[in-house]
Amino acid sequence: MIVVFGSINVDFVARVERLPQPGETLVGRSFAMLPGGKGANQALAARRAGGDVTLFGCIGRDEAMYSIALRALVRDGVDLTGIHKVDAASGVALIHVDRRGENCITVVAGANADARATQVPDAMLSDETIVLMQLELPGDEVAALANRARSRGARVILNAAPFVALPAALLDDVDVLVVNESEARGLARGTGDESMADVCRRLATPMRSVVATLGASGALYAHANDVRIQAAPAIDVVDSVGAGDAFTGALAVALDRGDAFADAIRQAVAAGTLACLATGAQDSLPTRAAIDRAVGTLPA
Repeated sequence: MIVVFGSINVDFVARVERLPQPGETLVGRSFAMLPGGKGANQALAARRAGGDVTLFGCIGRDEAMYSIALRALVRDGVDLTGIHKVDAASGVALIHVDRRGENCITVVAGANADARATQVPDAMLSDETIVLMQLELPGDEVAALANRARSRGARVILNAAPFVALPAALLDDVDVLVVNESEARGLARGTGDESMADVCRRLATPMRSVVATLGASGALYAHANDVRIQAAPAIDVVDSVGAGDAFTGALAVALDRGDAFADAIRQAVAAGTLACLATGAQDSLPTRAAIDRAVGTLPA
């Protein structure tokens, strides 16, 4: 079982020829309001990858917004009984996507700031549970749930995105840390000329594996005193929004069903690659069948 404690947003997505410079106004090509939030995205990604998923978090009482935010989760069968409605505006993300699929994002927490670790009952935390979290919720609450989950035997996966200062003890309660290159370097606080392999070695411990997503290059991971890279296939990117969430959700599902770590990384890279071939943070998230097919196309 996978418990996701995370954010629920509505994404305001503007498609532009190129990303704006400071002080610049661009004319966009299109606009859409789409469901998003790293917690909701990863919960849906895990569900589509075949997981049994319950999402915990908060959303505002603004019906028009939460109907958008929850529609895909409802359709795909994510358990939403852990979501609380609060007297605050729902969270939003403001996203620009350029013609190459690159993006820049601003997140406004809104109701997500009211999420509390106590929403997750002890009964759902056991050695048969993976707890998946990100950093769009209050850091102290993420740390509190990680500590309680670890003490009850659950495995904790933390996607340290977006990069923020972490409570000192949080990393000690993380079994698998998922980061991109800039997040990894920010957490490691090392010199800028370190290789990503060295950064991951420093972040890893005998109890904590580290996975660094490398975009088109795949993923590098430090696990069980070994550092390896899983390459990704060459593709023409349509939209990279949601690729990291597809990666993390698929990784959680593969580990939950007992796959070897290297095999779980292959599933995750396949999912992240597929998510780049369609638009939208949630519409692009692939199914288990599609991921299984794509794994066969990955470089060894």
